Amino acid sequence: MSGLWPSLRMKHIMMAQTLQLAFRIAFVWAGGFLLAVAVRAMLPDQSGLTFSGRQATVFLPYSRIGFWTCLLAALTVTGLVVCRAMLADFAASSVR
Repeated sequence: MSGLWPSLRMKHIMMAQTLQLAFRIAFVWAGGFLLAVAVRAMLPDQSGLTFSGRQATVFLPYSRIGFWTCLLAALTVTGLVVCRAMLADFAASSVR
């Protein structure tokens, strides 16, 4: 009977870590979108970068650059946290 409790305790610890990582991901996404909305609201649409090509010119406003940067940062953090959780799960399961 005593062999069951460490296994059960380990499952509770992994569940707590998973929930904590899920909340961290949610906060990063929410913060990224709030920052993107704030940047888009503060910067005028007329300021940005212009890329000239042979056939066309592309204008990229700074507000959109800020939005996509925040989105990319949130995706990067999510990927890193998920990879970390997977590696921790593999390490914990291989020890048993």
